[in-house]
Amino acid sequence: MTQQRIITPIADLLRRPDGPRDRQLLFGETVAVAETQDGWSRIAADKDGYQGWVTSDQLGPPVPDTHWVTAPATHAYAQPDMKSPDQVSLSFGSKVQVLSEQNGFLETELGFIPAVHAKFNATRLTDPVSVAELFLGTPYLWGGNSRFGLDCSGLVQAGLLACGIPCPGDSGDQERELGKALPAGTEPKRGDLLFWKGHVAWIYGDNMLLHANAYHMDVTFEPMDQAITRILEQGDGPVTAHKRL
Repeated sequence: MTQQRIITPIADLLRRPDGPRDRQLLFGETVAVAETQDGWSRIAADKDGYQGWVTSDQLGPPVPDTHWVTAPATHAYAQPDMKSPDQVSLSFGSKVQVLSEQNGFLETELGFIPAVHAKFNATRLTDPVSVAELFLGTPYLWGGNSRFGLDCSGLVQAGLLACGIPCPGDSGDQERELGKALPAGTEPKRGDLLFWKGHVAWIYGDNMLLHANAYHMDVTFEPMDQAITRILEQGDGPVTAHKRL
């Protein structure tokens, strides 16, 4: 296997060449390439081991990152000036190598991003629920992992990885691997996770969930009792686990 990194703002990780999207990778994330054929590369993401296919032109040689984007999203500008043309948009979690700092902007290979939108790569945030809250209003996207589109497991993973907590990419694996299962009737606490078959939500507090869901088609707050009833009535079953990290 060879090490490569994602060189486009977002790369769809597909089940097979030209197949359905399972997850997404962000600019600067590193991957192990197992094989390349006909313009496609089979890779495993370093952040969680998720495997799939990306187009080979979305990969480039690894470059040591120095910073990561901690704003929900940012623009890379042609010059260290907010009035200069914006070149590309990057999502929360993207990794960049900073070449210099000028006039409150960080110079990267893509252009200049506002210094307030990034932190040193060793920096970890402390509250995964607050990270998830940054994505309020983000449109729902099956397999999405960015500010431009998220699904339920992508929202959970974004919060945990930003805080230095390992997290798989799919809700089923998250249910198996994250936290400690709590008995039915346990008082919910902020930062707990509720799982259904194929769905996961953060417990925000005060009987409120924070989740990316296809009913609202975005990242939103929803009363916990209402969500449990709604999901059951729409045929997706009861809560399968209440877990505490």
